[in-house]
Amino acid sequence: MNTNSLSERINNLSVSQTLAMAAKARELKAQGIDIISLSLGEPDFNTPDFIKEAAKKAIDENYSAYPPVDGYDDLKKAICNKFKRDNNLNYQPSNIVVSTGAKQSLYNIAQVMLNDGDEVILPAPYWVSYAEIIRLSGGVPVEVPTSVDTDFKITAEQLRAVITPKTKMMWFSSPCNPSGSVYSKAELENLVAVLKDFPQIFVVSDEIYEHINYTIDYCSIGSLAGMEDRTITVNGVAKAFAMTGWRIGYIGAPEFIAKACTKLQGQVTSGANSIAQRATIAALEASPEKIQYMVEAFKKRRDLVMQLISEIPGWKVNVPEGAFYAFPDVSSYFGKELKGKKINNATDFSMYLLEHANVATVTGDAFGNPNCIRLSYATSDDLLVNAFTQIKESLV
Repeated sequence: MNTNSLSERINNLSVSQTLAMAAKARELKAQGIDIISLSLGEPDFNTPDFIKEAAKKAIDENYSAYPPVDGYDDLKKAICNKFKRDNNLNYQPSNIVVSTGAKQSLYNIAQVMLNDGDEVILPAPYWVSYAEIIRLSGGVPVEVPTSVDTDFKITAEQLRAVITPKTKMMWFSSPCNPSGSVYSKAELENLVAVLKDFPQIFVVSDEIYEHINYTIDYCSIGSLAGMEDRTITVNGVAKAFAMTGWRIGYIGAPEFIAKACTKLQGQVTSGANSIAQRATIAALEASPEKIQYMVEAFKKRRDLVMQLISEIPGWKVNVPEGAFYAFPDVSSYFGKELKGKKINNATDFSMYLLEHANVATVTGDAFGNPNCIRLSYATSDDLLVNAFTQIKESLV
């Protein structure tokens, strides 16, 4: 038996390069090589105790039966209150669907919204799984390139230029994974001014990093006039609450889309983990101040990483205003030879750092930008300093 027995769908699907690099790093560690991993986007904090206590209470209260497909009603009410409190978004429980992580939320949306050939605008760089989820659902990703010089954000003019009669959706994240860029309210209003001319286009706004945000001008595009009924807001508890393994994501969407996602989920996974849902209620009902200590730590690390990157010749970087990534442009090394290895692109450069600096990063190709690499600074100051010391030494 060989891969010819598998579906074209799976044979054509790319492996997640963030997970692939993490697996490669683990493989080298198993061989006794000391690898510093800056590849996975995972907080290095433990889940806060008050959330863990809520999970323990749920176990004691026997929340062990199948939950509703779209989530417990009191969790959906907590999500509505959170959306109103933090984002000025007005949702009812019927607009909410809780899923097994925000990744499933995105997959649900693509499956229920896209027909073969529908185009989805992706400001690049974009999160690694967007394009593959869209393709898996029959859609066509349409990348809009940006660069470090524009803070990796698209303009209204760029948006208008790529809209065609086949355009069905636009997907984007703010704060952005991988660039850390945050669209201001004024920048979003400029994009909305274009979208108003094309009422058939829906927007997926991935706001999973909203609380890991170093600006005071955070805005959800769904809160802007005219966008209420055509925005699907995606969020979850993985990043801000250090709950990656709990696997809870959710959407706020027009009711017909929420119903469709529930219909799909009912045939695929049913409801998300019952204990994790109860813990999520505690997370979302708490003041964001409860997790401010993590945000402050990430900001300090951001500043440290900006200093460390400034000491590496040829790297250009924007100052990320959110999330916990740096996305330096390393194209000045392309075409050069380092320790006998020709560097043709960001993938070569990322592999070079793994082999010669013992530091795992992710190629920007995975995110739709071939000039950059992504580094996660969701790790300790000491490891960051060691990583950049090893990177500098490998480039001499």
